[in-house]
Amino acid sequence: MAANQLVISPVSRFGGQLAVPGDKSISHRYVLFGALAEGTTSIVGLAPGADVASSVACMHAMGATIHRTGPGALEIRGRGRHRLAPADGDLDCGNSGTTLRLLAGVVSSHPFRSRLIGDASLGRRPMRRVIDPLSKMGATIASRDGRAPLEIDGGDLSAIDWTPPVASAQIKSAILLAGLAAHGTTIVREPLPTRDHTERAFDLFGVTHDSRPGYSAVTGGQRLIAPTGVLRVPGDPSSAAIWAAVAASHPGWWVEITGVCLNPLRLGFVQALSRMGADVRLTETAKAGGETIGTVRVGHGAPKAATIGPDMVPSLIDELPVLAASAALGGGLTVSGAEELRVKESDRISSLALGFRQLGVHMIEHPDGFEIPGGQRPRGGQVDAHLDHRLVMAFTVLALSGTGSTLITGADAVAVSYPNFHADLMHLCK
Repeated sequence: MAANQLVISPVSRFGGQLAVPGDKSISHRYVLFGALAEGTTSIVGLAPGADVASSVACMHAMGATIHRTGPGALEIRGRGRHRLAPADGDLDCGNSGTTLRLLAGVVSSHPFRSRLIGDASLGRRPMRRVIDPLSKMGATIASRDGRAPLEIDGGDLSAIDWTPPVASAQIKSAILLAGLAAHGTTIVREPLPTRDHTERAFDLFGVTHDSRPGYSAVTGGQRLIAPTGVLRVPGDPSSAAIWAAVAASHPGWWVEITGVCLNPLRLGFVQALSRMGADVRLTETAKAGGETIGTVRVGHGAPKAATIGPDMVPSLIDELPVLAASAALGGGLTVSGAEELRVKESDRISSLALGFRQLGVHMIEHPDGFEIPGGQRPRGGQVDAHLDHRLVMAFTVLALSGTGSTLITGADAVAVSYPNFHADLMHLCK
């Protein structure tokens, strides 16, 4: 079997306890903030995938001293605000949209030219949403029709009051990071509240800000100070969602996931599974770095049809593919307001529908979402994940319940966020 292929056979049993990798969103932010801070930032539990490695490499290329002190552990000696150095070459963001967008906000305030590049997939993703506000603040940005590579001439920035066209934590964070070095107070007003890991990281690094759901403001000229002690990255809810979706699919199946980030703005998948009839239980166990950490236990319940509308989408945009797969096996699902899925690593609506059809599962596409009837049984077969880690996970949910084996091509993309995915799958299927 080729390295980019994954064969999954149907199973009759699924269950167990495990810990998932560190949260990607938080990991990106701790790395960037550590590089911008005065002092040394110590991090443990860092997300192990290629996306966060791209952020680490880019900050190292601009002069931050970064030492790996163990698995998932880093020490970062920061450069201090406004003191990054120009990289010798391009800043390669790999497949990571988070790296590219947040880094664009960082380098826009530095008085030198930076060229941000990525892989072919990242080069297809829209960047106008960050180009426009950062240009309004005073950065000069050249692009390929609003897509990467981005060539950014940074400099003296002025604060803006900005309402993004779509609710996106990446857009918000890019603007706020630029605002740290801008003249005046930068304000972001969101159409819907998004994850607030940047604002919580502000607290850890001594940045004063005014934040509430849908509104964030930061005044420029503040110093970032490395936190005392060690920053612990909690487990990634998006990685937990794959196993939760599988566990909800069949009577007798269950999973208990420990050390998960229980940030309320990241638990949309839990609310969705509850609406879909799953037995879901949360237990808070600790606080770390401004985040709540705990255990998520999910089992099969009484499947029922569910609806997810625009108000819920920002809190579960990454988890929608696995929820769709679980719903096909359960009571069905209707999703709207999720047009952002079309500009991820792939067009996740069309790619999901195509893959589902190849596995014998019916899905109706809409411009901003989809409908999936419940009570379906996949037949197995061959399906292409289009180098999208979230699609690998969604097809896995179906494959475990198929009437035959499933071959997923492009499956090595799962290493972007979850390098130990296959090992954890085998652990839960024993």
